[in-house]
Amino acid sequence: MARNPIVALVGRPNVGKSTLFNRLVGDRVAVTHEIPGTTRDRLHGESFWNGVTFQVVDTGGIEVYQPAGSRDESPLAEGSRDFVREIIDQAMIAIADADAIILVVDAQYGVTAADEAIAEILRRSDKQVLVAANKIDDKMHEGEVYDFYSLGLEIVVGISAIHGLGVGDMLDELVKSFGVLAADFEGDDEDEHLKIAIVGRPNAGKSTLLNKLIGEERAIVSEVAGTTRDAIDTDVSYFGERVTLIDTAGLRRRGRIEAGVERYSVIRAMKAISRADVALLVVDAQLGVTEQDEHIAGYIIEEYRSLVIVVNKWDAVEKDAFTMNEFTERIRDRLHFVRYAPIVFISALDGQRIHQVIEVAYRVWEARFLRVPTAEVNRLMREAIDKHPPHAKGTKRLRFLYASQVRTDPPLFLFHVNDPSQVHFTYKRYLENQIREAYQFEGAPIRMSFRARGARRTDAANQSPSVV
Repeated sequence: MARNPIVALVGRPNVGKSTLFNRLVGDRVAVTHEIPGTTRDRLHGESFWNGVTFQVVDTGGIEVYQPAGSRDESPLAEGSRDFVREIIDQAMIAIADADAIILVVDAQYGVTAADEAIAEILRRSDKQVLVAANKIDDKMHEGEVYDFYSLGLEIVVGISAIHGLGVGDMLDELVKSFGVLAADFEGDDEDEHLKIAIVGRPNAGKSTLLNKLIGEERAIVSEVAGTTRDAIDTDVSYFGERVTLIDTAGLRRRGRIEAGVERYSVIRAMKAISRADVALLVVDAQLGVTEQDEHIAGYIIEEYRSLVIVVNKWDAVEKDAFTMNEFTERIRDRLHFVRYAPIVFISALDGQRIHQVIEVAYRVWEARFLRVPTAEVNRLMREAIDKHPPHAKGTKRLRFLYASQVRTDPPLFLFHVNDPSQVHFTYKRYLENQIREAYQFEGAPIRMSFRARGARRTDAANQSPSVV
């Protein structure tokens, strides 16, 4: 299963990482993703350059804490051993999980100890790295780019993230590096079987769940290293069928760097999700759905993977007859953009309802291959339009001519209409809900494409502005 390369933006705070991130992914996200409620507050997104699509992750600023009594008036405590160790810990997480790294630095501020600490780690890694010397907003600062060659990294590009100057040159260098890594992104020739990614925020119980699933199945076929460095792919047998569990656990850091670790954990989740058919989003019942959970759920639907929400540590929650229903409603409210995903309440520690996890994952995987006959799709479309006709825009009225399911895994429905631009997003969602009410696409994403009458027959999946 092929995947897109993942690029991490790393660096200290206030060097312009978020501005660069917005420039790389902002326009594309606005065009290709129209689902309201999906968390898009600039953590991860898709970018495209010279025919290459890649994922960009804004890892957030590496926080540096000045020791008590420090006389350093800069934002960095340059002489603190503690701060250097913290930088190394966080940088190592990003390096381990991304395919390429962009080290963003502030050209106007100059080379700092934080930049040097990160660069030292990057030099020893086997990752493709380039330095983006940001804030080159005018000719007066162009000469300051050369100072950053002292970091010992081969490629240094001066840019202005806010104005876009030099960003094209930076992307040229980045895409060039993908050619060196091309083999890492190719799909494998494995037989088709269910692959499940276990994802979620740190300490939600992913490792415990994995261990319990392996113990319950009592039939480990093999254990091989996954393409993600710290992940282990474990094969188990489910009623004689091979199932691969992709573990993304292993992030266990303590103290003040926890926030940074949570951001970096998204990179690991992204890689696991891109290799899976079904994602188990493990939620801590004691915390409820967090912002991190929303980020990961958003990426799951962007990758069109099937989803099961696993509420772990249910044994630690005080309950009455209404607790489960109330908790379900809170999850549905917070993750309303994936209301179709089933929810399983478990205790990985005690083994409570563990048997349901793979059972439900298998069910939502099979739903990806459900095909609805064309006659039934057209009948459903006509009934939906009769119940709720689309609103007219001006004097022109949207007319639906014909519909069919043209693909499975995931399901793709193609609607022939007189004018695709007349199809409002809310009406697309209405049609999707009608399909879900009539057919069991539990946990599976549904893609919908709208083609104009007489349009040239091309791959519907490539008409991204009209696909949800």
